[in-house]
Amino acid sequence: MNVESIDPVAHAVIVLAVVMVAGKAAGELSVRLKQPAVLGELLAGMILGSLGFAWLDAVKTDPIIDVLAGIGVLILLFEVGVVSTVGEMVQVGGSAALVATLGVVVPLGLGWAVAAWLQPEAGPYSHAFLGGTLCATSVGITARVLQDLGASRRPEARIVLGAAVIDDVLGLMVLAIISSAIGAARKGEAFSTVAVSRAALEAAVFLVGAVLVGQTAVPRVFAAAARLKTPGVLLALSLSFCFTMAWLAALVGLAPIIGAFAAGLVLEETHFRGFTARGERSMDDLLRPLADFLVPVFFVLMGLRTDVRAIANPGLLALTIAVTVAAIAGKQACALGVLQRGVDRLSVGIGMIPRGEVGLIFANIGLGLTLNGQPVMSRTTFSAIVIMVFVTTMVTPPALKWSLSRRRRNRGVTRPAA
Repeated sequence: MNVESIDPVAHAVIVLAVVMVAGKAAGELSVRLKQPAVLGELLAGMILGSLGFAWLDAVKTDPIIDVLAGIGVLILLFEVGVVSTVGEMVQVGGSAALVATLGVVVPLGLGWAVAAWLQPEAGPYSHAFLGGTLCATSVGITARVLQDLGASRRPEARIVLGAAVIDDVLGLMVLAIISSAIGAARKGEAFSTVAVSRAALEAAVFLVGAVLVGQTAVPRVFAAAARLKTPGVLLALSLSFCFTMAWLAALVGLAPIIGAFAAGLVLEETHFRGFTARGERSMDDLLRPLADFLVPVFFVLMGLRTDVRAIANPGLLALTIAVTVAAIAGKQACALGVLQRGVDRLSVGIGMIPRGEVGLIFANIGLGLTLNGQPVMSRTTFSAIVIMVFVTTMVTPPALKWSLSRRRRNRGVTRPAA
């Protein structure tokens, strides 16, 4: 039977069946090896993509799977926003803010320089996009590593986690600025300080405006909705808010994930009290099944789109090594932002190394953006980014364990009396 003649829904569901089983199996193996599940999901996609089956190759551009993966990304960023309240970002202090700022500016500059050096023909927008993928630290991966090491309450952990949250906000703003500048270029406007400044202002106004309006209106809406007796109101209302914000972000020329993240930032635990007080599950519990279903679809799809066989190409190998070195070195600059005394700066720098969901989302958006008929991010560059995510995520747990244990040993050494 010709695969193309099969009902598109039937085709999509069998693809989902393969993707979910492969993603969960590889994720389980990854967790057993003390690595984040996301690495297993990426690896599952890479393995499926290298099998050479025509119908799996078609999945890379399947519109239904692409939409499901996109919704998974919105839910992922919404989740990150929900657990990252504005109040927490204000309370983390100057060190976290400075660490986050350095952790965005330096990797962005290094990534841009690497792209300009190894891909001079790609142009400034492609160079900027590659640099942007190196900005955001993975909050989820970093938090999991610190938790596994029993170091979540240490001052280094508080700075790293606070900085990683701010990092995501700044990274999403970088994405908004570069995407808007590319949109302006498609209209014939030159790459200029004015265009970049306007894009930055639009992103800032949207985020700040969304938070301010949301903090005023959202509590009243949720309080009124809590009077309804229909089951599932909390989840439906929260997702509707998330998707509406994503749509509004796209409407003003920003990436939809920025709206989803802003929606999560606005929602706080106090908004759900009317629901949880009568015995309903928390927002985290409600979102978890959806995230467990859709988010792995995105990561497996990213693995599928990675050309593993191209690693033998000297050009890709050189780019991958350079991007990975820039990613690691760029986050070490974060240590200079620690203001408190007695904090292990090396551990802070290492804790900021892992890249993950935001970097991959950034790269995937680059695949979809075109300028002068060419994608802003090539398949080769995308493959280098995915491999960089792998390496930075894998090196962080042993490096951070070594760094923190070194700190404990140094504290345990008693100095001889003078």
